[in-house]
Amino acid sequence: MRRKNSSIKASTDTLADSRRPLLTYIKGILASLNPTDRLIADCVLADPERVITSSIAQLKDDCGASVGAIVAFCRRVGLTGFAEFKIALARDLAQSGLPAGHTQESGTLLEKVFGVHAQSLTETLQINPPAQFEKIAQVIDKSRRVELFSIGLSYPVAHTAYCKFLLLGLQASAHFDSHIQLIAATQLEKGDVAIGISLSGTTRETVECLEVAKAKGATTIGLTNAMKSPITTHSDYCLYATPSEIKYFQAPLASRVTQLALIDALFVFLALKHKSRTAAKLQASGEELIKRRIE
Repeated sequence: MRRKNSSIKASTDTLADSRRPLLTYIKGILASLNPTDRLIADCVLADPERVITSSIAQLKDDCGASVGAIVAFCRRVGLTGFAEFKIALARDLAQSGLPAGHTQESGTLLEKVFGVHAQSLTETLQINPPAQFEKIAQVIDKSRRVELFSIGLSYPVAHTAYCKFLLLGLQASAHFDSHIQLIAATQLEKGDVAIGISLSGTTRETVECLEVAKAKGATTIGLTNAMKSPITTHSDYCLYATPSEIKYFQAPLASRVTQLALIDALFVFLALKHKSRTAAKLQASGEELIKRRIE
């Protein structure tokens, strides 16, 4: 029975991947690519318009990979070959309305930073199918208990999610210490939900907590910026924030806004599903909190 469920999940993931924007998807799997595939991906991302008008022989010369490797790369991203790859790439650029999908080079520093965030939010919206998002929200809604696992720069996102779920009346926890998180993971069981948040998808402590939680029977959800990363292996469901090549200096810019937007979307979905209950809890909380304000 367990093997059958894994098969269903794999086919669902493949279907979801085929519907994602191609360039965004390639950026999302960069960290999982082998050196040859990485050469091809970097070449495509550097100038997608040139790839559209190139033959496979020209792309071979540009990236240094063999024709066979290029065909294998196209199949790895869910397409039958180079011809279909170019069609998908052209469709991707046409739908974005941008020549290469990068943020503006001119403008003030403030405009550039806001441009990065705006593009990140757009890409995040594109790569999370509504049906998958709603399924995850329903799983959280029906859970007995929600445990959030995260460390480092992603921990504030986990804490924010905990606070929002608490406002909804959900039984949620987000411990700061990684050792306590692991202990909490061992206490989960069927009917519970474990949410792991990791920018790179490779944070050992977070991945271990999801692995333990899954072994205990809990439903696991990963929130990450890296598709096909270790955290996704131990996640029954995944939400993806802006795909990007992760570097420590870029981490605060690449992740926080999009991760928080996904948490906000979950909060609003669940709040609207239980309008009366949510309104009553928010009113009760507000009446007590207002007493804390200085007149």
